[in-house]
Amino acid sequence: MDDISVMTSGSIEISPIFMIGMLAFAVLMIAAQWVIFSKAGKPGWYAIIPIVNIVALIDIAGKPWWWIIGFFIPFVSLIVGVLIIHGLSTNFGKGALFTLGLIFFAPIFYLILAFGDAEYVGEQKMKYA
Repeated sequence: MDDISVMTSGSIEISPIFMIGMLAFAVLMIAAQWVIFSKAGKPGWYAIIPIVNIVALIDIAGKPWWWIIGFFIPFVSLIVGVLIIHGLSTNFGKGALFTLGLIFFAPIFYLILAFGDAEYVGEQKMKYA
């Protein structure tokens, strides 16, 4: 048993190029959220403050502020998250397919929402004929 040695380094090296890429991605997503907030009439800097950005997103989605509690309940957080994303989508004049895009291809669709021609229309009341 004495001649068996186990080599463990205990550290993982991360490429500097990978780190720069991830930082650039994070800055791009913050910029997209900043523009989305600005389009909805909220201060853009809300995007960089934790919890405040979630409350602002909930408000933009047209949901009550206390829905933030749903994020702390397992499984309920998934449903609340989907409903908030759908509210965000519909309040920017988009439909259910755009909501699916925001869920499954978030980076691309958040950039489209921010830098595309989408305008914040707010909650649309149902009109009955």
